[in-house]
Amino acid sequence: MKKSSDGEGIAQSLHSAAIRVLRSVRGADRSSSLNAARLSALSVVVYGGPMTLGQIAEAEQVRPPTMTRIIQALEEQGLIEKRRDQRDRRNVYLSATRRGKRVLIEARNRRIQMLAQSVEGLESVEKKILLAAIDVVTKMLRP
Repeated sequence: MKKSSDGEGIAQSLHSAAIRVLRSVRGADRSSSLNAARLSALSVVVYGGPMTLGQIAEAEQVRPPTMTRIIQALEEQGLIEKRRDQRDRRNVYLSATRRGKRVLIEARNRRIQMLAQSVEGLESVEKKILLAAIDVVTKMLRP
């Protein structure tokens, strides 16, 4: 694909690069006991704190019935636990167990190690450019 310096061209290149990064680190997840959907949902709970099923579904951009199946599987594996809201017993909050946090952190560390190996192969100037690009992307995506 020809790289273009206009907004749409940059967006296309960034999109393609992001997809390639995610696909490359997905290989690290094969050694996990969780599929991508479960790892992602667990990540939302670990980093988002106790949440309702609806909040997790919204964060993951899926319908609640889909998230119900994912959460049930995580609960069966001992990675998620449910707690009723003491003020409003109709609400159930989901949080990660210690084991759930550990599983997620181990998966994240495997992904980071895969990326680190790729980064180590770069020249010093390329690493500096990559750091600057990360800063720009972070700034661009701030609300």
